Amino acid sequence: MQSSAFTLSPSLPLLKSRSRAPPRFDAIRLSASSSSKPNVACSSTSSTRRSWSLASSSSPFPFRPWTSFTTLSPSDPDASPFEARAVSVPESSSEESNSMANTLVLGSLFGFWYLFNIYFNIYNKQVLKAFHYPFTITSIQFAVGSILVLFMWGFNLYKRPKISGAQLAAIVPLALVHTLGNLFTNMSLGKVAVSFTHTIKAMEPFFSVLLSAMFLGEFPTPWVVGSLLPIVGGVALASVTEASFNWAGFWSAMASNLTNQSRNVLSKKVMVKKDDSMDNITLFSIITVMSFFMLAPVAVFTEGVKLTPEYLISAGLNVKQIYTRSLIAALCFHAYQQVSYMILQRVSPVTHSVGNCVKRVVVIVSSVIFFQTPVTPINAFGTAIALAGVFLYSRVKRIKPKAKTA
Repeated sequence: MQSSAFTLSPSLPLLKSRSRAPPRFDAIRLSASSSSKPNVACSSTSSTRRSWSLASSSSPFPFRPWTSFTTLSPSDPDASPFEARAVSVPESSSEESNSMANTLVLGSLFGFWYLFNIYFNIYNKQVLKAFHYPFTITSIQFAVGSILVLFMWGFNLYKRPKISGAQLAAIVPLALVHTLGNLFTNMSLGKVAVSFTHTIKAMEPFFSVLLSAMFLGEFPTPWVVGSLLPIVGGVALASVTEASFNWAGFWSAMASNLTNQSRNVLSKKVMVKKDDSMDNITLFSIITVMSFFMLAPVAVFTEGVKLTPEYLISAGLNVKQIYTRSLIAALCFHAYQQVSYMILQRVSPVTHSVGNCVKRVVVIVSSVIFFQTPVTPINAFGTAIALAGVFLYSRVKRIKPKAKTA
């Protein structure tokens, strides 16, 4: 909708001489004290333009709204010398401001996504390095996320979903592989360097293509297959030159790739029916709560109750430090995944994949700097090749195969 502005233009009296003298107007003068009626003066500057000014008794302030003028009718000399016109004002400036605001919001979301990832990996690694119980740490992260979800639902900060029994049954497999994916990631982070874990996790596109072909019948194009070669080669080169390499950390990261990509395949296979109250963020919230109830009993059974002050003190650990870092890591863990889904609602999946590739680069570089991880030139070269392959994959997977003609 276009807004309208009104301008006043003094009408032009006839230039021809008339029997009655044309009306004369004196300049308006406004003063604080009461005075007689103000007079209006209209002086001719050209045959098509007129100007009028408002002046106070102290200093003049001229206003010159130039517009096309109309002529006073000869038959009606008492007609009003002013004419009101509606002028159309384009909305280009408002559209540009809205576009700039949306760009700033999206840029801020990407910044928070990367920042939360950096803090999660740093604090999580510090905790896992001192406290070697990945089941317990992962359960704590799901517990904090569940508390945040229930808080938002309880205070109507986010819409409460209405879930049927069939929907819950469809979500259970997704929650299971989500639980395993995060558990295996923490197991890997506890064994090897953060940079190496994320280098191995660059293999996710390989598992995505493999599982989609096996279970969905979606076979990759030659372009996609070609983009997988630098990914596999780069990860292999980085692995053989990694200073912190061990097989437990390597296979844990590989298992994380497998389970995370299984979640994507299952989501397509099961096709959870969504209504107005079931968007991606709501689905993630439900999965978080279900993952906590799935993993917490297993953590107690396999590792026992270890995160108590008594046990931490007996193990020679700083209780306050472990609790604080665990809490920050858990908050960042939930926050970065929440922001990731918020971004996905604003951009295309391809753009989100590119952003995820950049995120991995940011996490690797920041962890190397923070932990002073030794990196050889060959190791860095292998990591760079793998990440370049991930970026290439995110671009070429948009290319559709040509339809076969008869």
